[in-house]
Amino acid sequence: MNGTMTKGDKIFNIVNDIIMALLCIIMIYPVLFVVGRSVTPEIERALHPLRLIPTTFDWSGYKFILSSGSNIVNSYLTTITRTLIGTTLNLIFTTLLAYPLSKNYYPLRKPLTAMIVFTMWFSGGLIPSFLLNKSLGLLNNFWVYILPCLVNPFNMIVLRNFFGQIPDSLEESAKLDGANDLRVFFSIYLPLSTASLATITLFYAVYHWNMWFDSMLYMNKKEMWTMQYTLRQLIDSATVTDITTIGSSMDFIPPAETVRMATIVIATVPILCVYPFLQKYFVKGMMVGSVKG
Repeated sequence: MNGTMTKGDKIFNIVNDIIMALLCIIMIYPVLFVVGRSVTPEIERALHPLRLIPTTFDWSGYKFILSSGSNIVNSYLTTITRTLIGTTLNLIFTTLLAYPLSKNYYPLRKPLTAMIVFTMWFSGGLIPSFLLNKSLGLLNNFWVYILPCLVNPFNMIVLRNFFGQIPDSLEESAKLDGANDLRVFFSIYLPLSTASLATITLFYAVYHWNMWFDSMLYMNKKEMWTMQYTLRQLIDSATVTDITTIGSSMDFIPPAETVRMATIVIATVPILCVYPFLQKYFVKGMMVGSVKG
């Protein structure tokens, strides 16, 4: 084949570029719209409902959310704490479970793997889960956000498959030099699993950051609500005062829509800042960890 492009190839490339550009616009426009509306004054928002960049900026929504009397601050700190502690513990327990299950000589490898995979297809149900957490004393307890989802079966299977692809000769050589299983795990397997570990870390972090359902089920204390549940309450609420603590330090309460848009920005910006740094590991980690069963 020569290096020249046919007329059909050129048309295909042009059409493909146009479609991709339209998809990018469709995905980026809502983000820019929310950011713009969060700092748009109420009058300008009514006169120009589709304008992305306002002529004047109104920061009252952010000032109100971050004021001392707002539940948003507590829920934001709760979500950050949950994401950091939860992701760390998830990663520790997932790797410790995936490592022995990746060894063919482990006698309980198949039955334990079957039991874990079974939980991916069938669940005990909402009411049994609630009764279980209640009997464990996890209601209105911060650890209800962490312990019930300590290991995700899908993430464990991905990491187990990746560990299984590491050559056994590396482990055998290390053990000939006197290394035990823990030394092999920390010195060989973990350093070689950077891509998969980064992928799973992002999976867990996004899960904890976006989760709100457990707050609705198990948490009655408003000061321990997660950010996403407070955001949901805010969006569903008719007025701002329904979801904020009475007695805010601000004399002026901004419009409800301004507060909603500002809340969405505050809730999504942190995870959007983290994602680009780990995105390059996504495809590599998933592909490498899913080739071998």
